[in-house]
Amino acid sequence: KETGVEINRPDTKTAEMKKTVSLLVGVGSDSGIWIDKKKVDIRNVRPTMERLHAENPKGGLVIQADSISKVEKVLAIMDAARQIGITQVAIASEEN
Repeated sequence: KETGVEINRPDTKTAEMKKTVSLLVGVGSDSGIWIDKKKVDIRNVRPTMERLHAENPKGGLVIQADSISKVEKVLAIMDAARQIGITQVAIASEEN
């Protein structure tokens, strides 16, 4: 799955693959939020995620955040996920 924006993910030593992903959200270097290959305003993140999660309620959320994006955007996405009942949340990284 792709987010619609080029992401330079941070490196980690313990990166692992998640199998059940229903939502993939990208946060670009400009801290813009991308869902389903469309740029989404922060006010529309929760309703967009809620709609997509309803299509696959057993899946989790993976956030692909650029290494220079603002952490506040990532936290807002994680908060929206909790509000709609998504319990499996991961932040993507590159294994180094």
